[in-house]
Amino acid sequence: MKVMVRKKGEVYEIYVPKKDLEENVVEMEKEGLWGGWAKIANGWTFAMPEMPPDTRLPITVEARKIGGGDE
Repeated sequence: MKVMVRKKGEVYEIYVPKKDLEENVVEMEKEGLWGGWAKIANGWTFAMPEMPPDTRLPITVEARKIGGGDE
């Protein structure tokens, strides 16, 4: 699903337009977010795409929901 990623200070934030959901990333597999999983505050977990560490934010990417809660 399409998600928008941005960073406020040191905290990543994910916005899911389809659900009008905006949550902070509370846990991530890899430092820098890209190429691993990212868990947001409501419990959803996304598989994040591989991107260069210096990718400019905000950016909209295709991330696969791999866990947590109902669709």
